[in-house]
Amino acid sequence: MFTGIIHSVGRVLHLESRAGDVRLQVAAEALDLADVALGDSIAVAGVCLTAIELDAGRFAADVSVETLAHTTLGALRPGDAVNLEKALRLADRLGGHLVSGHVDGVGQVVSVQADARSQRWVFAAPPALARYIAVKGSICIDGTSLTVNEVDGARFGVNLIPHTIAQTTFATRRPGDAVNLEVDLIARYVERMMAVGSR
Repeated sequence: MFTGIIHSVGRVLHLESRAGDVRLQVAAEALDLADVALGDSIAVAGVCLTAIELDAGRFAADVSVETLAHTTLGALRPGDAVNLEKALRLADRLGGHLVSGHVDGVGQVVSVQADARSQRWVFAAPPALARYIAVKGSICIDGTSLTVNEVDGARFGVNLIPHTIAQTTFATRRPGDAVNLEVDLIARYVERMMAVGSR
């Protein structure tokens, strides 16, 4: 589990094709890996991956065909920036919201507008995910926990403060860019409980 509070921005070093899937190597000099062990989880652009190699300032993870097909990781290239977060420990503060690192779909940046020192961003979600996105609810975008300010069909808006922009990959995102989306866990479980309860 994760919180959606980004620890640092890493950079893709290498992608090695291995029998259809990919071994991803990430430079993570600003991420403290001292307490990370082989087999631990690290969220990369919001995707929960297992660290299979650890070195000074870098780690590697295998990315399955399923993950490549349903997230933005399949489009990564060497040099690309990625948001990084180590897995949540039970003693940690929950500064964002509960995030699983299981991406629900890929959305798109629609627009970015200045709003005083902050910015208002509009995203388009896959239509099937729209029902899980609610005003003042939580959503995870590329691993970042954000509050939904407005919803219009499959489009929704969030506000990004200067700190969030500077400390995440939002600093380099532009309209048209693809982003990983994870909807609120609670919304998915409520829907499932209601569906089962109505039978």
